[in-house]
Amino acid sequence: MTAASKSQAPIVLKVGGEVVNGPYLGAIAADVAALAREGTPVVIVHGGGPQATALQKQLGQTPNIVGGRRVTDQATLDVMKMTLAGKVNVDLCAALLAAGAKPVGLHGASSAVIRAVKRPARVVSGGGPDPVDFGFVGDVIGLRKELLDLLLGAGYVPVLACLGADEQGQVFNINADTVANQAAIALGARSLFLVTDVPAVLRDVNDPSSRIPRLSIAEGERAIAEGVVTKGMIPKLEESFAAISAGVRAVHIVGRLASGDLAREANEPGSIGTVLTS
Repeated sequence: MTAASKSQAPIVLKVGGEVVNGPYLGAIAADVAALAREGTPVVIVHGGGPQATALQKQLGQTPNIVGGRRVTDQATLDVMKMTLAGKVNVDLCAALLAAGAKPVGLHGASSAVIRAVKRPARVVSGGGPDPVDFGFVGDVIGLRKELLDLLLGAGYVPVLACLGADEQGQVFNINADTVANQAAIALGARSLFLVTDVPAVLRDVNDPSSRIPRLSIAEGERAIAEGVVTKGMIPKLEESFAAISAGVRAVHIVGRLASGDLAREANEPGSIGTVLTS
């Protein structure tokens, strides 16, 4: 175990399924490998929504999305296992391996590294007035920190598929942003990176040059209230603010990365994407 890995708080990197399929994966993998070589521990959490939807359609299933959230019956859960713990996790680990990192693919049932319980039925925005039962969708109640610490201390990069499990071995589908937030909180992360298909928080979604380098919680809430931030970026900011309030020091929203961008943003917050702070 290096002195750096003993002393440095880790970086948690959340990667969406669209990023794993996209043209920037090689640059991201190279930067993760470089950070790990320098002694910066990195934990990766990934989703796989686009891949899951594509497989459901191939199998003749119709994805059931309510309020932007996937209802997960048994057939859908099987698809999530195949895509998240299967193809997406393997493809991501393979890219990291090719870049010189030492990835270890994990999912919620890997020694219950992501402990979860079934999410109770609840009313959700966009889902109508009645509570919605999302099926095998879970809420994170803890992470097996000692396993992650063991891997990080030995220089490995844990790669977590966003599946949880309870003590009886029941597996649950979980939103990857939620898992990443909880991982960052549990590990006392120095930074949480949300890698998306947009370069940052933008004042004008059609103009990449309108990037907002830094946002405090108060400034972010004002941007939402004034309509500067819209659509899918709103829940991303709201969950990020909750993570910061729970102890995560900074959340970086980045995307469309070239080689070196991830490391630069880690060392110079706000230089590439948008950094959110308290």
